[in-house]
Formats: sequence, C-alpha cells, structure tokens
Amino acid sequence: MTNDFPSYGERRVPLPPQRQTPHDTLSPAGAPAPAGTGGATATMAPPTATAPGPATARQRAAPGIASHAKPRGHAKGRGADPARNAGAADAKAKPRDAFFDNAKYLAIVLVAMGHSWEPLRDGSRTAAALYVTVYAFHMPAFIIISGYFSRSFDMRKDRLQRLITGVAVPYILFEVAYTFFKRWADDDPGYPISLMDPWYLTWFLAALFIWRLTTPLWKIVRWPVPLALAVAVLASLSPDIGDDLDLQRVLQFLPFFVIGLSLRPEHFKLVRRKKARMLAVPVFAAALVFAYWAAPRMNAAWFYHRDAAQELAAPWWSGAVMTLAMFGCSLVLVACFFAWIPGRTMWCTALGAGTLYGYLLHGFLAKGSRFWNWYDAPWVHTPWGAVLLTLTAGTVITVLCTPPVQRAFRFAMEPKMTWAFKKDPVGMARGRN
Repeated sequence: MTNDFPSYGERRVPLPPQRQTPHDTLSPAGAPAPAGTGGATATMAPPTATAPGPATARQRAAPGIASHAKPRGHAKGRGADPARNAGAADAKAKPRDAFFDNAKYLAIVLVAMGHSWEPLRDGSRTAAALYVTVYAFHMPAFIIISGYFSRSFDMRKDRLQRLITGVAVPYILFEVAYTFFKRWADDDPGYPISLMDPWYLTWFLAALFIWRLTTPLWKIVRWPVPLALAVAVLASLSPDIGDDLDLQRVLQFLPFFVIGLSLRPEHFKLVRRKKARMLAVPVFAAALVFAYWAAPRMNAAWFYHRDAAQELAAPWWSGAVMTLAMFGCSLVLVACFFAWIPGRTMWCTALGAGTLYGYLLHGFLAKGSRFWNWYDAPWVHTPWGAVLLTLTAGTVITVLCTPPVQRAFRFAMEPKMTWAFKKDPVGMARGRN
C-alpha cells in the first residue's frame, strides 16, 4: 500500500536505492511489494533500484535476463528458459515512484491525526466532522495502494515467503506485544492473548494476509469488483460472522483491495490531471460540510466496517444501502486525495517506505493516551489544544517512519528468517554452475 508505475507530466528523480519494506504494503502491506503490497500496511513496494552489471549482447537484447546471468557460451539456450527469465525479471531493479511514497506518508499522517481526534468528538463538532471525513477515505486509500502493488502476487515460493515474513510474522509479534502492553498500561493482567481476535491496529495485517492469498482468484474472475462489492454487502447483513480475524472488516474492505488489483497506471494519471485537482477542492469542501451536518446524527462506527447493520441497531437492509453509499463516497474522496498528492520527490518521500513502522508503533501511544488519561486535561479540549494535539500526532508519526526507527525495529517488521524455509533446489543448482 515500489513499482513499475511510470511518471506523468514531469520528470521524476528516482529515490536512492532502499530496502524493500513490508508495508510497502501499508507500504501499503503489500504483496508488499508488489505489484505486490504487505505487512502489515499494510506491506509492498516495488523492488529498489540497483546498479546494473556488465551485460552481454544477448542479454541486452533480452531485458528479462538478469545482468548476473552466465555468458552466452556457458550453457547453450539457458537464457531462453521462461522460468529463469521470470525470476531474472523479478530481480531486475525498478526505481520507486515518488507519488506512491508521498501518498503512503500523507495517508499515515491522517491515520495518526484521526486517532488523536477520536476522544475530542463528543465536545467538538468540528473535530467530529474532520474525524468522519478522514475515516471515509484514509484506510480505503491505503488498501487500494496495497491492492495495486499486489497485482503480481502468485503462489511462487519467494512471494509466499515475503508474505509470511512481511505480514504474518509482524501480525503475531505485534498482537502479542499489544496484549502485554494492554495488561500493563490498562492494569488488566488477565487480558488474553488471542491470534484469532486482532487487537486495535493489527486487523490490517490479518486482512492483508487474507486479501493477498486470494489475489489469484480475483485475477481470473470476469467481474472482480462487482463480485467483491457483493461480498461486502452480504457481510454487512450477516451479524453471525463473528470476530475471528476481524472477518467483517476483511470482507467489507475487500472491494477496495480488488479495485487496487484492477487499476492501471493510466487510472492514476486520470485523477492527477489539473482539472481533477481543481475539481477535488469543491468536492472535498462539500464533504466537510456534509460531515459537519452528519456528525451528530450518524453513528461513526459505520466507517470502521467491523459490524453488521444489526449490530449497529439498524435494520438489516440498511447494511446494503450504507455499504454501497459509503463505497461510492470513499472512492470519490480517495480520488480527491490522490489528485492532491505531489508526484515529485520531496523531503517526506523517503518516509513512505516506513509507513508500516509508523502505523504499528504509534498504536502504543494512541492507546496509551487513553489508558493514562491524557485527555482528561482541560486544555486538550480547547481549540488551541486540539491544534497542538494534531501537530503532535503528525510529528510523532513522522518520526516513527524515519530510517533510524526502521533499523531499530526491522527485526520485527522485516525478519529474514532464512532458517525457517527450505532451500530452493533449483537455485542451489544454479549456484553450483
């Protein structure tokens, strides 16, 4: 939620080579990388650029062959092997697109700000309106990017390994870490560890793991988006689904992931035209006005997509109506958000590779602020207090996305775990040749 997405309208300077992150799922979580996405966030950005090595004439004629392939005379016909060429093409470096890194960074900032506004909603209609507006599109935007970078995901061994190390392992580690944090910070020593019941932010990792595994299915059906939307509608009418792996969210957010799988570079080009940017201003302004009107009248839990209509004390049929209406509104606001994202390299562009880190780590502060009653201070509920809180949230999430933080927590977010997987006999045979 990094790619082969070309630049449009201006010359882009590629970022320095970076290590691929899982949330290049969140980072956008991936296949994480993918045309792939992942890790959590999230977790899949495209492979980072590497300097090409010497190439033979035959290799230059066949771009799918990696620069480290054997010289022509080493093994006759080997360069024409489709399986070998596919692996080499994957290994070939691609520059990151600044647009997607900027989008991921700005979206994660909005996530943190939204969490900071949540306790202010009861005393401030403005905070409630901002909260509703942001929640209408920030996770859909992340999920769409994650789907876009999951387009190349299949059941190939290396991609399954990345899915495990970049999404499943961080899910387990942070689910356990959040549980112990709640036991300590909330003075609840009996709170159980349950990998089947995601706590707070870890639902996204569980969802990303499931979505990515189903990617091959969505790539073969004829009408993937309508089918995914039908699944989301049915989920909103089904209160018996239960809380296991937050399946309601998995199913109700599914259409956004499938849309990401279906998008092409030209679709992003469409929303980034000058006319689209101009149109996004009045559309977003209208959304804020509507949110200000609706905030005291509407249950914000609809935006979490974690409950069926009956669980929100609404008639069953309203689940279908709200799912379809909110799906349309979210898509419009996501398009407005993408329209405003700069496509050039900026000071914050490099932080886009660390959005999964910011997403998972800021949860400790977001929840801790409630456990430790930080919002009981009267000044927090004043206009200037809300502004200061918003700026603080943006600053904290920015710091948590920086390279030093990534290096410190890479053991949990991007473990290599080569010891856990069988060696590839084909790769070993090639290494001996």
